[in-house]
Amino acid sequence: MHDNQAHILVVDDDKRLRELLHRYLSDQDLRVSTAADAEEARGKLSGLDFDLIVLDVMMPGESGYDLTRWLRQQERQIPILMLTAMEEVESRITGLESGADDYLSKPFEPRELILRINAIMRRAGQAQTDSGGDKIFFGGFSFDLARSELRRGEAYIHLTSAESCLLKALAETPGIPVSRDRLAQASPEIGNQRSIDVQMTRLRRKIEPDKKTPRYLQTVRGTGYVLMPD
Repeated sequence: MHDNQAHILVVDDDKRLRELLHRYLSDQDLRVSTAADAEEARGKLSGLDFDLIVLDVMMPGESGYDLTRWLRQQERQIPILMLTAMEEVESRITGLESGADDYLSKPFEPRELILRINAIMRRAGQAQTDSGGDKIFFGGFSFDLARSELRRGEAYIHLTSAESCLLKALAETPGIPVSRDRLAQASPEIGNQRSIDVQMTRLRRKIEPDKKTPRYLQTVRGTGYVLMPD
């Protein structure tokens, strides 16, 4: 085991799938820990640092949604890839609303799983290590376009990958409306226009003092949204 190996936590009540993922991800030079449910995951999260969580939605007791919400309430910034056997749009939207960074429907190809894991960790690494780049300032916040990093003063504000892509697309043209189609193209994790609206609601909760009358993330009727900087 190498010190620079990324450490993945796999949380799934299906023992066979846990073992398969453990073997496959370990073969990809990843360090892997597993948990059968949210309670066991909490115990491991209390004592270990992880680079990413692969989290099943439907588990006995607490669901994956519940664990994700708890982690975000604790301001834990660990990226989360959610696994769901449900293909309905609503289930994916619920996962993103809970704070997941990406989702993958079962059954899935192991190769797609590793590609998504690598993409999430690459984005997370860029947010931590990139330097330079323009910053947009609004309402006590600053958004670094190179790092895709949002801060309030010196405090880091966690954004999921979908939220980060959405805010970056708006920040690249401050004061200029961006269509929902353009935002969907810039944010492939989001998928469709309805999901754009869901992600905007989440962003407003993190940024706007009053999300019902947004000052910075404004709706442009018939078009999309615009970021209004200070």
